[in-house]
Amino acid sequence: MSVSPPERNDAAIEFLKSRRSRPGKTLSTPVPTRAELKELLTIAARTPDHGKLEPWRFIVLERAALERVAALIPPLGAKHGIPEDKIAGNMLHYGSSHLAVAVISSPKISDKIPEIEQVYSAGAVCLALLNAALAAGWGANWLSGWSSHYPEFARDAFNLTPSEKIAGIIHIGTAPHTPPDRPRPDLDQITEWVSE
Repeated sequence: MSVSPPERNDAAIEFLKSRRSRPGKTLSTPVPTRAELKELLTIAARTPDHGKLEPWRFIVLERAALERVAALIPPLGAKHGIPEDKIAGNMLHYGSSHLAVAVISSPKISDKIPEIEQVYSAGAVCLALLNAALAAGWGANWLSGWSSHYPEFARDAFNLTPSEKIAGIIHIGTAPHTPPDRPRPDLDQITEWVSE
């Protein structure tokens, strides 16, 4: 009995082969409407999720919220001795953005699913949301920045619990053009084939 080859989705393959994030500083208005963004979030939520725990959630940041978050960065940077250029750069991520989605890693207590698998799932949500936005024709970039690694920032910016972390900040808007591609990995240098 012969088995048919899998059905190939050439459009999806071509998109994935050529997908390219847009520089965050080039993103402007218009941004997705709430209905358009809900479609992208629905796509992102289809991410692999061992145990169906939904160990992540979304916080949508509109312009005023992004400005509030940007204002938290200078005192945080001064407290932790972050160089001025890094403070300014991280502030720019939030201060110049018009729409962003914070993907929050929110692990659930489970006897079966290790926390690390739940964290991986949150990271996969970030990439799924980024790709969904790009596939829908928006400009998008995953720009978390150094501030996202400080628990006090997570608490003050997003009211996270101690067990939650920022998995990524996905900025979405309109990009003026597609930037040139960057060098990609040499597969021969990063791939090992094991047959036995």
